[in-house]
Amino acid sequence: MNLLFANDRRGEYPKSWYAETAAPFERFAPLKSATRADVCIVGGGYTGLSAALHLAERGFDVALLEAHRVGFGASGRNGGQVGSGQRLEQDALERMAGRDAARALWDLSEEAKALVRDLIAAHGMSLTFHPGIIHACRTQAEVDHARAHAEMLARDYSYDAVEPLDRDGLREILPSEAYVGGDIDRGAGHVHPLNFAIGLAKAAAAAGVRIHEGAHVHHIEKGSKAVVQTGEGRVECDHVILACNGYLGGLDGQVASRVMPINNFIVATEPLGARAAEVLRENVAVADTRFVVNYWRLSEDGRLLFGGGESYGYRFPDIVKTVRKPMLQVYPGLRDVRITHAWGGTLAITVNRMPYFARVAPNVLSASGYSGHGVAMATMAGKILAEAVAGQAERFDLMARLPARRFPGGAGLRWPLLVLAMSWYSMRDRLGI
Repeated sequence: MNLLFANDRRGEYPKSWYAETAAPFERFAPLKSATRADVCIVGGGYTGLSAALHLAERGFDVALLEAHRVGFGASGRNGGQVGSGQRLEQDALERMAGRDAARALWDLSEEAKALVRDLIAAHGMSLTFHPGIIHACRTQAEVDHARAHAEMLARDYSYDAVEPLDRDGLREILPSEAYVGGDIDRGAGHVHPLNFAIGLAKAAAAAGVRIHEGAHVHHIEKGSKAVVQTGEGRVECDHVILACNGYLGGLDGQVASRVMPINNFIVATEPLGARAAEVLRENVAVADTRFVVNYWRLSEDGRLLFGGGESYGYRFPDIVKTVRKPMLQVYPGLRDVRITHAWGGTLAITVNRMPYFARVAPNVLSASGYSGHGVAMATMAGKILAEAVAGQAERFDLMARLPARRFPGGAGLRWPLLVLAMSWYSMRDRLGI
């Protein structure tokens, strides 16, 4: 079974609130014949679209192949949070990679946030960057750590946009009894994720990129002139970029052994009207400290968009049941509120929760595994991949040097072993430890 087709109608977006409010655009034609390009990109999410745009702006002839629609995968289904830093906090990065590399990774992440905002503005995209992300803590130890980390960022990284929040400070913005404090990052923010992907696609097409939707890549013949094969066409090219994230399938075993697809879910409520103040009193996004993170924000029309729960394997569970439970743990007063949309999608994680950049062949590059921190970093990854194709590989090499362990059992046994591990962490969450 292929994750590309396990839970979705071929060539259609899931029935999400994002798809219902997507900016209009014409469907891109499928690939029906053999063609030639300098670079062929496999995957039409943030990574692939950003790489395509930046390569086209450098003068490369680019073909991008997407099995369904641009933004079909995690790029068009996620929580829309444009977070600061990497998925790992800076103290953990310093321990893993050293102080200098951690500083370079922080600078990359700051550029990544700016890149998202700049692309939205430069191309007149149909979305708004809303500033502010709360990190909601469940224990006093987590609150103390959040405060120490904010102090570290201000002291060592000159980043003073994070404000620690005690219980009262948090509840002035987030009126829930589930949390005892946290912080708010005014330099981070949130967006309509599918409209950002569509905006990138329009910008790339205007720059000359040949985008083909409905172009499912099933084989790549590596060599000095690579051949990317779909069911109805083929692209001969000098360079290939794999930008598939959780939907890589069997296209490359090296990446598959280090990047694990997992499923995550979101629901949208009916518009809350005046009751939106029971959820959030500012237009900010939230992520909490559970191992399986709950994350949420209000939509532009006043709905609660709440994400939570994970599954491993091919088929999605009952999404409303899966997400409604953690939503009501945070907001028990919303028990009477109707759920109007429920959707799932597949993202990808790595063992160390850092993106996996790899040169899987001399002219085949890959970036994926953003581990739930991909809106900014996947967009930045596309720019870094474009630099590497153009011969400027310093930033690509920085990312590729990060430790990248294989999942135990490799691509074949990674799912059952992950299920055991996640069951243990879920038990810890339930026990509050």
